[in-house]
Amino acid sequence: MTIYLKLRPRAVYLVDYACFRTAPNCRVPFSTFLEHARQVPVLNDRSIRFMTKLLERSGLGEETCLPPAHHFIPPYNYCTLEAARGEVELVVFSALDDLFAKTGVSPGSIDVLVVNCSLFCPTPSFVDMIINRYKLRSDVRSTHLSGMGCSAGLISVGLARSLLQVAPRQGAHALVVSTETITPNYYVGSKRAMLLPNCLFRIGGAAALLSTSPAKARFRLRHVVRTLTGGSHDNAYRCVFQEEDEHGNVGINLNKDLMTIAGNALKANITAIGPLVLPASEQLLFAASFIARKVLGGTKVRPYIPDFRTAFEHFCIHAGGRAVIDELQRSLGLSDEQVEASRMALHRFGNTSSSSLWYELAYIEAKGRMRKGDRVWMIGFGSGFKCNSAAWECIEPASNADGPWATSIHRYPVEIPDVLKH
Repeated sequence: MTIYLKLRPRAVYLVDYACFRTAPNCRVPFSTFLEHARQVPVLNDRSIRFMTKLLERSGLGEETCLPPAHHFIPPYNYCTLEAARGEVELVVFSALDDLFAKTGVSPGSIDVLVVNCSLFCPTPSFVDMIINRYKLRSDVRSTHLSGMGCSAGLISVGLARSLLQVAPRQGAHALVVSTETITPNYYVGSKRAMLLPNCLFRIGGAAALLSTSPAKARFRLRHVVRTLTGGSHDNAYRCVFQEEDEHGNVGINLNKDLMTIAGNALKANITAIGPLVLPASEQLLFAASFIARKVLGGTKVRPYIPDFRTAFEHFCIHAGGRAVIDELQRSLGLSDEQVEASRMALHRFGNTSSSSLWYELAYIEAKGRMRKGDRVWMIGFGSGFKCNSAAWECIEPASNADGPWATSIHRYPVEIPDVLKH
């Protein structure tokens, strides 16, 4: 027994988290966004009409925010390296300041630092900027993850967990910072598949403090499950792809098969996480369905989708876009209330990439819906193509709504029409 206790992996806890609070002066209503887009020479009336229709159906509201550089006309003239660093400092340092204030943990107590930002990786890196700003110890284990897409936040949580479990001391602390720097990634071409990120992505970020000590912790990390489908399927590998268009303009190409690929990745992730979280009755039904499909043929027997509502009280689905949330709601058989946090985060903050899951968790807590013992399922999708999950158990709900929703939670939920008419 003593040997088992010494060798078993240490439990990892979430002490607390903080999201970047967007400022009103960074707000970008649809009219402002489209006015700025009209200043891009290569965007003709057809492109503007496409972007207008996309915004009307996107699920985004009028309060989403873009970084300061995107508020100039024309915006791409001001998307400099200096401006990109300015966005990092604004978002990341603001979230970390809030986190340190909430937890009372000093920067000198941080043993592990993991940062993820896919498209912007300057030299020195994000981790060096944070270490320099907060004067972290010289022996801090630090890593910057780039190019991992919108699901990188959960990859960072998994990496931080692994590093904490092998840390020399019990009660070590890990900082996880998730963001996507928008400033240098303004696409100035006219290819429709590459205009989508311009319309959907918005400024945002989050910081989380993990520890192997349960003292003052608010959640326990139960599982992290990662699935990758792009290793053997080229279409999955290329469905979210940074490339140049025919005129040499760099952007992110979102393939038309994205939703189908995301659905397949979700099925793979469900198969992996199901045995870890589902009650025995659901596992037996899933296993029986799997065997029947193998014996009788996949076309004759419908696959059984486990009822994950028996395993979780709350769902945080990456707010990548309206279609992503719709597909997961349909696939998992979730109610409107169970996907409410995702839809409202998309409406209020837009697609904030890997940090969107933390805005959704903050929404659930701000609405006072979290209870001790409640279980939370975070689901993220990202380039590669990846579907990653994290399962949490609540130890202590938030005592107040003093977070990114503090000034707006009283107005939510709002009705989001299929097509927004102006």
